[in-house]
Amino acid sequence: MENREIKISGTIEDVIYFNPSNGYAVCDVSSEGTLVTMTGIMPDISEGERIEAIGAYKTHPEYGEQFSVSSYERYTPSDETEIEHYLSSGVFPYIGRATARAIVDKFGKDSLNIIENEPMSLLGIKGLNESRIQEIHQASMSQTSMKELNMFFQKFGISLTYSAKVYMFFGMNAIHIIRENPYALCEFISGITFEISDKIGLEIGFPKNHRFRIIAAIRSTLRNNAYLGGHTYLPAQMLVGQVSLMADIGAREVEDAIAEMLLSGQLIKENTGDFDGIYLDEFYQSECYVAKRLKTLSGVIFDTKNGEEERYIEKFEKSEGITLADSQREAILASLENSVMVITGGPGTGKTTITKGIIDVMQRMGKKVALTAPTGRAAKRMTEISGLEAKTIHRLLECKPGDDKSPYSFGKNENNPLDCDVLIVDEVSMVDITLMEALLKAFPTGARLVLVGDADQLPSVGAGNVLRDIIESDSFVCIKLTEIFRQARESMIVVNAHKINNGEHPYLSEKDNDFFFLQRDSAEEVCETIKDLCKNRLPKFYGVDSISQIQVLCPSKKTEAGVRVLNSLLQEALNPKDEKKAEKLLPHCTYRVGDKVMSIKNNYNIRWVKTDHSEEGEGVFNGDVGFVTDIDNRGKRMTVCYDDRTAVYEFSQLDEIEHAFAITVHKSQGSEFDIVIIPVWDVPRPLMARNLLYTAITRAKKVVVLVGKEELVAQYAENESVRRRYSGLRDKLLF
Repeated sequence: MENREIKISGTIEDVIYFNPSNGYAVCDVSSEGTLVTMTGIMPDISEGERIEAIGAYKTHPEYGEQFSVSSYERYTPSDETEIEHYLSSGVFPYIGRATARAIVDKFGKDSLNIIENEPMSLLGIKGLNESRIQEIHQASMSQTSMKELNMFFQKFGISLTYSAKVYMFFGMNAIHIIRENPYALCEFISGITFEISDKIGLEIGFPKNHRFRIIAAIRSTLRNNAYLGGHTYLPAQMLVGQVSLMADIGAREVEDAIAEMLLSGQLIKENTGDFDGIYLDEFYQSECYVAKRLKTLSGVIFDTKNGEEERYIEKFEKSEGITLADSQREAILASLENSVMVITGGPGTGKTTITKGIIDVMQRMGKKVALTAPTGRAAKRMTEISGLEAKTIHRLLECKPGDDKSPYSFGKNENNPLDCDVLIVDEVSMVDITLMEALLKAFPTGARLVLVGDADQLPSVGAGNVLRDIIESDSFVCIKLTEIFRQARESMIVVNAHKINNGEHPYLSEKDNDFFFLQRDSAEEVCETIKDLCKNRLPKFYGVDSISQIQVLCPSKKTEAGVRVLNSLLQEALNPKDEKKAEKLLPHCTYRVGDKVMSIKNNYNIRWVKTDHSEEGEGVFNGDVGFVTDIDNRGKRMTVCYDDRTAVYEFSQLDEIEHAFAITVHKSQGSEFDIVIIPVWDVPRPLMARNLLYTAITRAKKVVVLVGKEELVAQYAENESVRRRYSGLRDKLLF
């Protein structure tokens, strides 16, 4: 029977699982006296409805035989028993079993028609007044609209995954809005690309050169380049070429549309000296604000020539039992004199000591110091080295859920600035242009801003090249640390990181140190070796926990030794199925108590509680790593502990996390791990970059293990090409 498509009709008895973000559902359907478990994309189903589904039986290794739905149709309940079940299923507010029975007793098979077309006829039913009847009628209309929207998407061959999102945003007029402008979908609905909108647009008769289509293609191209390439703008000629190719239209038509968008203010043009750059307005405004604010702040110079500063530094040295190098002393003094300064350097060059020194001296001067970093792990590390609480930038700015116009807002801003005299920001290479804008809006005039980071690491995932642009503008005091201190020189991690950063081949044959290379000649050998290292060899030799203290960092997700393959392998090895551990099966994976997971989306609404119950708040952010501590299948919830915060996810939100036994190097930015394992295997050429391997290696505190081909390690080191980021912040800082 398995894999042969058949048709099954029946009544939905129970919706076991439903994910509103993608429409995936699991339900029990009563068909000819048999209960069939159906799975698939069914975004509009409700208990009590009849459906006719086409699909095939498949055997799940744990849950047994299930019917996988490829397409389906809903039918309005026809007999009184089905109608009563449907009315009391929870679809309609204020209608429980008793009220459903009363409605059916009075109106019989005409009950649903009465609710939709003559709702006030329900007056007289116990418990229903005019306001409640209006809400019931609205729910009925919503069900009808949702059904029509699903049928509309099916007609155009568009996945039903998007129906719920579209309906939630556009409401009951969704189909009318889409017919008027199908390209509004890719403008307003997360996950719907220009290609999806275009499929609808072309099929309902929009010509290729329609104004809506070309404008959507332009905006989509600029957004894709921002989120995938980090560009805040594109050269005009490049933009025209990309849009012309993607939309299959002439360059002249694209140029005309760009000109129109420039006149209306949707786009901004700026000459770079070599070409015209085209911005989306939001990124242009962010760059302008950051540049203007930094220049304004840097105009403040503090008078520190009273001799106390040197004594404070000496007291710091005495308390730490150290003697600062000239470069470190210079950096601390510069932080006292300047309102904006940058400290940059690789591992082992003393950034941590300088940061501690600045904090110590500022506090001795009676200054209030605030510490922040882009990620939770980076903030936690600042707390550990300083003894002061450090917060993520989002928490520091009191990030709050937003509205339809913006997914979030910040409680700290120009009208409610931060309460500090000194703000130290670590891992600034990770900060994109929009987050820097928000930080500077909340930064108090008259305070000192200290930016700390490694400009040679990978740039931010988001748009912009903030740290490098600030440094290259040469507009601010910048302490560039190059000397590797004696203790750090004893670490082969530090030595090899700097060799790679300088384009040299790292030492791979050193023994009895903290940097190891294991030659493997196939992807299968690489994966099996990594599994053995995580499960057996490293925990046994170093006495570390195989899940929490070892991190596998991959250049890519999809290769033979990438994140997806290794996560599946490592979950099986490190956290295998156990009757004592609750788990949750999803189409693409199974989550289990004890799993290591990562947030892959910013969720500004999710509630969290400190593990000691000292604080509550909202917001889990892209890149946060935690562990599954509880799975409640009855309550349909999963609990994840992120360092010192616990968040509870509804099952419908589980697309916001993924396994993190292995993660990409990009996702590791701002974090440090005791032991890092890096598969060195074939990846697309753009990923085989020097700064990627450098970033991966510098994530390790104690041990690095490379597994793969020696010649590929050399190729990483030799490939100095860094994909250019089109960013205008540097030029704006210069003028």
